[in-house]
Amino acid sequence: MTKKWYNYFLSVDQPEQGEAEEGSSDAGQPGALRTAAQTVAEIASGVSAPPKFTGPVANPTAFDEIYAAAEINPPSHGFTILKIIDLLQSEHIRNLSRDVKRSSLMLALEAAGVKAQEIVQDAVRRDKALDTYESVQQKALQELEAKKTQENQELQAEIERRVNEMQSRVQANNDAVAKEKERFYGWQLKKQQEEQKIGDAVSYFTSEKPVTTAPAPSTKAAEK
Repeated sequence: MTKKWYNYFLSVDQPEQGEAEEGSSDAGQPGALRTAAQTVAEIASGVSAPPKFTGPVANPTAFDEIYAAAEINPPSHGFTILKIIDLLQSEHIRNLSRDVKRSSLMLALEAAGVKAQEIVQDAVRRDKALDTYESVQQKALQELEAKKTQENQELQAEIERRVNEMQSRVQANNDAVAKEKERFYGWQLKKQQEEQKIGDAVSYFTSEKPVTTAPAPSTKAAEK
């Protein structure tokens, strides 16, 4: 995919309108666009393979760190695509027409003895560095996602194991309470029978009722 900033430079390598008309009647037609595209491809192909990062990038949002890590250093003349961006944002030309901007940029490059192709090559290098670093980050993200997904699966399995364990303990506690209730209510029944016998026996000696007897626990109370 070509970048818009190529258009600032590639057109200067194309024939002037008058020359194009003399050499071909197709000037300005798709054939001319293909020629520009071929020029872009040729310049891009002249750039080496994607860069290798030789240093860490502490702040991924600081693109200067990415360029430095990819060993993209400014040339001695100082003109890079970043310099061109600064010029385009300058108050001197930012409000001018595109054609005037192009002419101003070309005059600046000519005065510095810099070829437009050098700027395009610098842009391609930086673009490849950004693309490569994007791939590095994407790979790191994918690896992190895979790792955390595995951890989540293990945690989910642990949660389910713990839930089952807790549920078993809850059931065991309920069973223990139910068993104790059954024992206690059984004892209460025997207590009531014992008190009844004591009350019957003591009634032969007094008309009062010195012994209290409690009613047997109900079935509903035993189930609670």
